[in-house]
Amino acid sequence: MNPKWTNVAVVGAGTIGLAWAALFANAGLQVRVTDPRDDLDEAIDDALPMLAESIPGAEVAELRNRIDATDDLAKAVENAQLVQENGPERLEFKQQLFAEIARHAPGEAILASSSSGIVASAIAAELPEEVAARLLIAHPFNPPQVVPLVEIVPGTTAEAVVQEAIAFYRDLGKTPVRIHKEVDGFVANRLQSTILRESISLVQQGVVSAEELDTVVKASLGGRYATIGPFESFHLGGGPGGIRHMMAHLGVGMADRWAELGRPELDEPTITSIVEQTEAAYGAGPEAYRERARIRDRKHNALNNALFGIETGADATN
Repeated sequence: MNPKWTNVAVVGAGTIGLAWAALFANAGLQVRVTDPRDDLDEAIDDALPMLAESIPGAEVAELRNRIDATDDLAKAVENAQLVQENGPERLEFKQQLFAEIARHAPGEAILASSSSGIVASAIAAELPEEVAARLLIAHPFNPPQVVPLVEIVPGTTAEAVVQEAIAFYRDLGKTPVRIHKEVDGFVANRLQSTILRESISLVQQGVVSAEELDTVVKASLGGRYATIGPFESFHLGGGPGGIRHMMAHLGVGMADRWAELGRPELDEPTITSIVEQTEAAYGAGPEAYRERARIRDRKHNALNNALFGIETGADATN
């Protein structure tokens, strides 16, 4: 981590906030976590062992030594160079929260929201111009300590702040991608939502079960999109003729199928069916969650290591 970064604040100690805190601490930063919950210290202590397990080389004691807990928002942000907000996805709540953060954080601090869909310009709409210029979205894909992506979505953010935020998350080992236009849900969640919609439709129609659909994705699109994205996939799929060939030969048929894609209603029977099939396949409750999450994180870290090794020419087995 660039030594100029020393102190960060994490506002909101839910799943995302605690994951950010562990990742920041693992990078050598001093972290202050704030949340009004009565069991804040216990929540951090309970979460760290599993989080440390998912971060290569992390040690619980070292992470905990760099994380302070406080229910005092002003104290949490008073010397922060970057504030990572992880509050509820409600616009008015975030507007009020950032107004309070801005009153106590240093005037040069980057104000970053982990919001999964609310745009920065809406959050900053009632803030002074100089505060809005420091506020942006830094949306991680869950779980933040494992998945590389951070979507950097400026609102009326100063360009220097945008570039500084990109550098911060890159130094953290993340893959920051600047989104050039504000849109609800940003990019990754809109793509995920689109796939989930058709997945629910296919299960609802009885074409496949929920577990079978997951197997289809893992054995096809999942692996493919971990290595190349949709456009490069079509470009390579067209052979020497590339995407130009693919569009000429498959474009019309593909567009016809778009009209047939499902638009399922999330009514009670559909929700019940999806929930029952998913729980039957993967279990339910805290123990099942922990077991499946550990498997997920180990797989994702193995994938990250393999891709990093290939991209850098390093031996990914070391």
